[in-house]
Amino acid sequence: MKMSKRAVLLAFTLASVLSVSTLPAHANIDLQGSGASFVGNVLDACKTGFSKKTNNTVVYSPLGSSTGVRNADGAIGDFWFSDAAHLASTRRASVINVPLVAAPIAVLHNLPARTQLYLSPETIAGIFAGTITKWNDPKIVADNNRSVTEVVYKKDTMGNVLKDKDGKNLVLRTQVKNIRYTLPNQDIKVFYRSDGSGTTNNFTRYLNAVAPSIWNKPANNAFTTAFPGNLNAAGNIGRIVGASQSQGVALNAGKTKYSITYAEVSFAAANGLKVAAIGNASGNFILPTSTATSAFIGAGTINTTTGAVTFDYQTKEVGAYPLSIVSYMLYETEPKDKARGAAVKQWAQYLLTEDCVNGDAKDTGFIFLTGKIRTTVEEFLNRAKL
Repeated sequence: MKMSKRAVLLAFTLASVLSVSTLPAHANIDLQGSGASFVGNVLDACKTGFSKKTNNTVVYSPLGSSTGVRNADGAIGDFWFSDAAHLASTRRASVINVPLVAAPIAVLHNLPARTQLYLSPETIAGIFAGTITKWNDPKIVADNNRSVTEVVYKKDTMGNVLKDKDGKNLVLRTQVKNIRYTLPNQDIKVFYRSDGSGTTNNFTRYLNAVAPSIWNKPANNAFTTAFPGNLNAAGNIGRIVGASQSQGVALNAGKTKYSITYAEVSFAAANGLKVAAIGNASGNFILPTSTATSAFIGAGTINTTTGAVTFDYQTKEVGAYPLSIVSYMLYETEPKDKARGAAVKQWAQYLLTEDCVNGDAKDTGFIFLTGKIRTTVEEFLNRAKL
């Protein structure tokens, strides 16, 4: 699903824009990065523009958050990404978590009908926990044969959600519609991330928060560890299947009718998948648009020591899409090669610019950070000893 609206969440000023042009020139440096596959699309989209501005190049290997963490610990490469903050004792003291980019996790499916699919949090948990195995299960039927409320926010010309004097998001209108969907009597084929994945960590954290009686295991980078049941149960073998990286689960789901998975929203169109609208704590069903994602991300809080961002998955914000995450650059603050370190800082700053998010990567679904999170990110990047 393409993001048709520009999603800048911060009105830039000359003082706050991180412009790569203001930094010393360190040209012809080939930066090597690795880690979360979730950010692969936005990094690929922005690296050409970055190269044009700086004459530096970027090669990124989207091998999963666990690989990014291991490579950061071993100082293999120049920069790394993880979709979960790296808080383990193995993290080198000079490496900090910088929550650099944000986006929704989409629930992607391969039902043949063009009808919009609606899923409540409890239903999503049941599907991925293996307790809901058929598309015409009564819980899915109930989600898709009812009245639903959709929320439209007021936005400025740049796509920002406007706020009132108290800082609350302004709603332009709400609309109620009756939905009807005759669901097929077919098994649900579930694809999960088989590699160590920060996307899985965030997805299972969400499930545990919104449906704890169903998903009663804590979050983990490994889906098999976080899974609340027995993956080897007769009804799960061959029906709940692992694949490596976001590309892998999306590719497999795209080739398999009646399947479902979770990945960054831009993987939908590339693989012929559809995007589900999910229920939030206010009872509304929300698609992972830029404005709905920003409504959720903007309410998050950041630990100014660790960099870890905390979200309220039970927020009553009417139009929030609660299955949204930030991805962390594992950022070296004491690089042995100062020129390479300066180039990494330039790269991180470019990923925060409008040229990247609203230009190069406008169709990837990634958004700008805002408020306290944004301010802290800027401060973190300036900690590098260059």
